[in-house]
Amino acid sequence: MAAMAQEIGMFTVAHTVGSVLCCKCGILMQPNATNMCLKCLRTEVDITEGLQKRVEIAHCPDCDSYLQPPITWIKAELESKKLLTFCLNNLNGLKKVRLVHAEFIWTEPHSKRIKVKLTVQKEVLNGAILEQACIVEYSVHEKMCDSCSRIQANPDQWECVVQLRQHVPHRRTFFYLEQLILKHDAAKHAIRIKQMKQGIDFFFKNHNHGDKFVDFLGKVALINVDKGKRLISHDTKSNKHVFKYSLSVEISPICREDLICLPPEVAVGLGNLGPLVICNKVSNNLALFDPFTFRQSFLNKDQYWSSSFKALLSSKQLVEYIVLDVEAVSREVDVRGVKYVLADAQVARVSDFGKNDMIFNVRTHLGRILKAGDYALGYDLYGANINDIELDKYNGLVLPDVILIKKSYEKKMIQKCSWKLRSLDMEIDNAAEGGDNEYELFLRDLEENPGSVFNLSLEIQPSENMASGINGGDICLTLADEFEDLLDLGDEEGHADIMKE
Repeated sequence: MAAMAQEIGMFTVAHTVGSVLCCKCGILMQPNATNMCLKCLRTEVDITEGLQKRVEIAHCPDCDSYLQPPITWIKAELESKKLLTFCLNNLNGLKKVRLVHAEFIWTEPHSKRIKVKLTVQKEVLNGAILEQACIVEYSVHEKMCDSCSRIQANPDQWECVVQLRQHVPHRRTFFYLEQLILKHDAAKHAIRIKQMKQGIDFFFKNHNHGDKFVDFLGKVALINVDKGKRLISHDTKSNKHVFKYSLSVEISPICREDLICLPPEVAVGLGNLGPLVICNKVSNNLALFDPFTFRQSFLNKDQYWSSSFKALLSSKQLVEYIVLDVEAVSREVDVRGVKYVLADAQVARVSDFGKNDMIFNVRTHLGRILKAGDYALGYDLYGANINDIELDKYNGLVLPDVILIKKSYEKKMIQKCSWKLRSLDMEIDNAAEGGDNEYELFLRDLEENPGSVFNLSLEIQPSENMASGINGGDICLTLADEFEDLLDLGDEEGHADIMKE
């Protein structure tokens, strides 16, 4: 209205806010319901008077949980939202005021003190609303929870053990599986984890926790479960039994990039696929790819364990070849988002240079990305000593000399700029030691296949060299930059297409 009156030239009276004197100190102030300035009002009324300023809380150092009286233990990290909620719930008098804001004040982790700054509001004299801030100090006292106390007294107080095994000559599957367990926090109820020679043992206090963990494994891997139980004690008067349960979980020995000879009945069930196929992906089913016909089929849990075949050759038997010539023989074919071109290629083993002039003429599905001078990894069927029952069932089957699996890329990353993955807190059996070389091969596989990192959403933390930025004069790239460079390289040469699983 004032703007309209000004446009038409009407006279308007300017509105001003009057001022009064504070009834306590006499300074000039804007009027309010109490006729007191803010300083005088705070001296007269303290709205935080009913709030506790010092609170004692119990903390279990083993499982990093806090006691919510009377018997509930809550697991929370320092300065987390969950811990802030816990602190506010244990503060008496908070319901008498209106909470506006709450935040942590930094303290030394070893000080056993947690400080929270609160901003609260409350209606005071004559309807005036006063806002005030205060600091609440929580004293942390160490107290072990019941579960940790029993475990410390007797480490063997477990009720269920999950024995995870895979009968292969490497531990690459367990490295992938470990990151999935960490991401989904699937082993949070495990009271003990022990690494064995061909697997990992998970010990649980409750039988139901072991069953839930096996259900998780069944969603991410192709497994077969055998259950057993042993009677520990029996009370004849109350008819109570105490059992210890054992869940033996066997993971399929088929891994990604393995060469497989399908049994005749399985090949017929999949529409005469193969019989020589490559495993492209392993989850709770197998993705089998024929490199000569570009057909792809999936094998579920029941279909696999009814025949339970093994790999003809595994990824540890890959041989490096150099490509001498490539000639495409078909158009580009899209198989579930991955593009292939069938081509005839001439290759030679890198290990044969300077020894002989042996050249192999092969047909490969990597014609889209291979060119003369490139390096590729493949299976040497010409020089391999193969003894497979399923292969003997095919009479007259002619095996190719070489089956190429993937292109071998030059190392682009600096070894000093390595990055580390989170790992489970587990004991290592004496027979399971010495897996450092396999872990390095696993990290190298992640570097060459960034798509697997994004698909699995692996938990990654930077190493000390990455945090320092520069080491020995070499510029250390961040993990995101390294993967971005790899993906850029894939876009230029078609690498990103074959990395999709």
